[in-house]
Amino acid sequence: MTPENREQKDCLYIVIPAYNEEANIRSVVSDWYPVVCLHSGEGRSRLVVIDDGSRDSTVDILREMAAERPLMEVISKPNSGHGPTVRFGYRYALDHGADYIFQTDSDGQTLPSEFGPFWAAREDYDMVIGWRSARKDGIGRVFVSGTLRLVIRLIFGVKTRDANTPYRLIRRDALAQALERIPEDYFLANVLLTVILAKRKFRIRYIPITFRPRQGGTNTINMKRIFRIGREAVRSFLVIRRNL
Repeated sequence: MTPENREQKDCLYIVIPAYNEEANIRSVVSDWYPVVCLHSGEGRSRLVVIDDGSRDSTVDILREMAAERPLMEVISKPNSGHGPTVRFGYRYALDHGADYIFQTDSDGQTLPSEFGPFWAAREDYDMVIGWRSARKDGIGRVFVSGTLRLVIRLIFGVKTRDANTPYRLIRRDALAQALERIPEDYFLANVLLTVILAKRKFRIRYIPITFRPRQGGTNTINMKRIFRIGREAVRSFLVIRRNL
């Protein structure tokens, strides 16, 4: 099969979780939908936005936009948090035949214009992750990412450059194997996904990306909550380590 034929046939699912993102969701969908159209997989590719029980007008905006976009799907479900919603999206993409699954978030911090190198590397790596080399979302978040990297190294014995980046492209076979070991309700699904694939020697590449401040709306995660999540993460990592 020629590279051109592979390009046409590869089915891409872009998975975006959304919670109370009425300020951002219209621009995020408008930005990312053309990527799905460009890599349409002969009409099988999809932009899947999962509304995690939003209390604002997010889901109404999504349904309005999906009505005019044949490669877009909207799923609304009860609130369960970011990690379980991401995992839900991964499962949905696998169940619907995606060859490659890309995940990003709905706050407008990432750029579709940087997707090209990820797609170009898809056949040589099992997962390609964005490395937030110059973050613009605050020094506190930079500190948290550095601490997470150290904790992962100490507990799991693997090196990760940026384990929780919401900008990652994954081959379906690698994702399917990792997903079996990620609990449905796990709150750091992407972190655990990175750890599992690194631990099992899958091919991972990090590519530098731009990471902007949140483009609108309110950030519900403050430093107090981050430290609480950190404590929970360490405890859960120690339990999970026994099964990896």
